[in-house]
Amino acid sequence: MQTETNSAETPPALDPQAPVRWYADLPGPQGIPFFGNAFQVKPLRAHLIFEKWARQYGPFYKLKLGPRNIVVVSDHKAVAAALRDRPEGYSRTTRLEQVWMEMGLPNGVFGANGETWRRQRRMVMASFDPGHVRRYFPSLQGVATRLIRRWQKAALSNTAIDLQSDLMRYTVDTIAGLAFGAAVNTLESDQDRIQNHLDKIFPILFARIFRPLPVHRWWPSRADRALERSIPEVMAAVNGFVAQARARISANPALRETPENLLEAMIAAADQPDSGMDDEQVAGNVLTMLLAGEDTTANTLAWMIHLLWQNPQALQAATGEVRRVCGDCAAISLDQLAQLDFVEACAFETMRLKPVAPQLPLQTLRDTVLGNVHLPVGTVVVNLMRVDSVSEAHVANAADFLPQRWLENAQADMVATSAKRISMPFGAGPRICPGRYLALLEMKMAMATLLGCFDILSVGTADGAEPIERMAFTMTPVGLQMRLKERSAVGR
Repeated sequence: MQTETNSAETPPALDPQAPVRWYADLPGPQGIPFFGNAFQVKPLRAHLIFEKWARQYGPFYKLKLGPRNIVVVSDHKAVAAALRDRPEGYSRTTRLEQVWMEMGLPNGVFGANGETWRRQRRMVMASFDPGHVRRYFPSLQGVATRLIRRWQKAALSNTAIDLQSDLMRYTVDTIAGLAFGAAVNTLESDQDRIQNHLDKIFPILFARIFRPLPVHRWWPSRADRALERSIPEVMAAVNGFVAQARARISANPALRETPENLLEAMIAAADQPDSGMDDEQVAGNVLTMLLAGEDTTANTLAWMIHLLWQNPQALQAATGEVRRVCGDCAAISLDQLAQLDFVEACAFETMRLKPVAPQLPLQTLRDTVLGNVHLPVGTVVVNLMRVDSVSEAHVANAADFLPQRWLENAQADMVATSAKRISMPFGAGPRICPGRYLALLEMKMAMATLLGCFDILSVGTADGAEPIERMAFTMTPVGLQMRLKERSAVGR
């Protein structure tokens, strides 16, 4: 953990009996006229700054970013209450919607609000049904085979693997194949364009949300100009996926009843008479799957491999489980993945310590009281997802990587301060992540492939320092490299 995250300071406790406070009553860092705290918040490390201030000012504090009043909340009970009071009480921020639309992107279930969100949610949930995902499992097996081949080449040549890049290739290929029925193969081609274009969207989106003025409209940077070239390429690919799926359904109408991938299931749901959906909204959710499915799962896997390398006992336990359960690492079954309880516990422990979304901004849709703070309609509330999860006041041995705390037979003292009651890696309430089952399946397949087929020789940055947590809508580890040795056929 980095210094700002692993402080010994404990945030002041929230007193539920305290009188209601207003924005003006809250503590917070001093700002400057008009701009407020905008110049104190560096977007690439915004989450660390917010977490540091939470330890200094308590579970509720105020900020001002340009003209916007913001309340930052770190108390896990209050955060959970806000997440569960969606979509009636809270929505995504209008700032997110404005920037997203200005970038020319169709809206999917991630950014949609109100009745549009309800319609899209029904469609997306139908396509993410575990039964559907299980039918598409052979596609995931094919991507894992390509990952094995890529890492075999790196092991043979003793080449350092750019961990983040390879895992993003894995997640893009998985989403494109399993979700869209598209033959995208970034793992075996350095020429495929879609990943290079996708990677530009979230960083620019995040930076523009924080800017007090839309300077990109007047003085576009090199990154802004690159984004303008990338968005048409991304949308051409997205619309191509939708068109290909519609062509398959037209040629074989039985696919409406037994779709072969998530996109076909979405189209079948959207085409129902009362769905209120069209192909633009389907395209918005294709884009959402590509962006969210690439970054979130890849980042968690990279952090997990790093934390396992730092904790040899946990690495040994995970490796032992994979090799005992899975046998042939090149032919892993869905039933075998279901038995990887310790590997799944490693994923949840990673998400506790290194959540891909350590902050979640929402906006109030009505006057409300959260904790003991009055929030007028339109207030932006930044929910900090990690502060209590790494606090000794709530989680025993909070700074330690202890996957066993997530298992059913966890020790009593761990259960008493269970991370399960504090950590919310997939959110909470009606807007909990619809792709959580698929994400865990992807994670377990990648880890079974890695630990079953290879021995890890090293994981770390080039200079040996801790990887930096870079915030670009999702939290990414910077500079992680991995070296592998392939296990012999006999060793398997």
